[in-house]
Amino acid sequence: MPPIVAIVGRPNVGKSTLFNRLIGQRRAIVEDFPGVTRDRHYAEATRYDKPFTLIDTGGFEPVSEDRLLIQMREQSQLAIEEADVILFVMDGREGATASDLEVAKMLRRVEKPVIYVINKIDGDRQEEIVSDFYEMGIDHPLTVSAEHGRGIGELIDTVLDLLPEAPPISEAEAESETRMAIIGRPNVGKSSLVNRLLGRERMVANPVAGTTRDSVDTPFMYNRKRYVLIDTAGIRRKGKVSQKLEKFSVVQALKAMERAHVVLALVDASEGVTDQDMTVAGYAYEKGRAVILIVNKWDLVEKNNATMGEYLRDLRTRFKFLGDVPVLFVSALTGQRASKIMAEVEKVAEQFNQKVSTANLNKVMIDAVAAHPPAIFQGTRLKFFYITQTAVRPPTFLIFVNKAEGVHFSYQRYINNKIREAFGFAGVPFRVEYRDRERRG
Repeated sequence: MPPIVAIVGRPNVGKSTLFNRLIGQRRAIVEDFPGVTRDRHYAEATRYDKPFTLIDTGGFEPVSEDRLLIQMREQSQLAIEEADVILFVMDGREGATASDLEVAKMLRRVEKPVIYVINKIDGDRQEEIVSDFYEMGIDHPLTVSAEHGRGIGELIDTVLDLLPEAPPISEAEAESETRMAIIGRPNVGKSSLVNRLLGRERMVANPVAGTTRDSVDTPFMYNRKRYVLIDTAGIRRKGKVSQKLEKFSVVQALKAMERAHVVLALVDASEGVTDQDMTVAGYAYEKGRAVILIVNKWDLVEKNNATMGEYLRDLRTRFKFLGDVPVLFVSALTGQRASKIMAEVEKVAEQFNQKVSTANLNKVMIDAVAAHPPAIFQGTRLKFFYITQTAVRPPTFLIFVNKAEGVHFSYQRYINNKIREAFGFAGVPFRVEYRDRERRG
């Protein structure tokens, strides 16, 4: 893993704005009221050929008894434990506060480099503002304006000077990395599942819909393979998303699916399948991602010997567009069957990366066309010349024919089924494109 830089501080001091400024894009949610960022938020960054992982955290309130603020504080402490360099951000407009002093005392006990950053510094009162912070025992604080970019260059230089050297990651390792997005309606247990899969309290899990707002990345290893777990804000139908903040969360969740290879689509077993569940899974299907259906909170369902079979039949009917994707019945809270998830992800990821030889593909296509010839189009029998695979993630195939426009969608479905029968692709969508073969001579 590249070295880690954690941004910590009280709520609403500009941590997320600084995070976005340092990575050069708007990844974290920024709103002008405290407590918007709740989980740790990761992003990969490279400056002057030096890679590092930047972590944005929720506000650190040392003495609050509010349950959510306590959890946010715990997340900040975990980020500090993970970090190689810590950026402690304070608000220059408000001056040094009692909470800042408590956090500074705590950081002095941490045997790691700490950079003290005074944010929101604009105008001519810089020396007067900084002197207020010297009383906290801080040496050489850096003054910046994350919003306007002032002082960011010096801050980056300081961070880079303190970073340990990162072991290089080969191209083969990067290509083998599998990114997993966990998606679903609000409060279906996504963050609890992240914690269960990682075996620690990685995410803020709170029985309040909408606790997770950002899309959050966590790198980890499983069976000596690299994975990145992406937890997303709960997706709601557009008509149900009213607040500006939630609208941005939906965008982030959709972007997370674009970055993912495998999508874990969660359904709340205690509530049953809803139209929103199918809409959310539909997003993943449209983006060509491998999908595993996770029926969570299975421990809350009253069961008999037929319950799981009936539920599975209903799922297959409702999610017909997903085909024969894997389905797991789990409880993130108790751990029931949760250990099977990563084994299934491994299988699906292997299928998503599968490469099929041109010879094997053409044998399947020739046999399929011979068993069921295509229809006549504009007075001419369609001719299938050959098929080849052009990409993975998702697997993509190209078939050359004499008249591509004449291949009816029902015959395309027939060819797709033959490819799936021959090569599997369980839970994995694939694409088949048709192209006219250029005439020779």
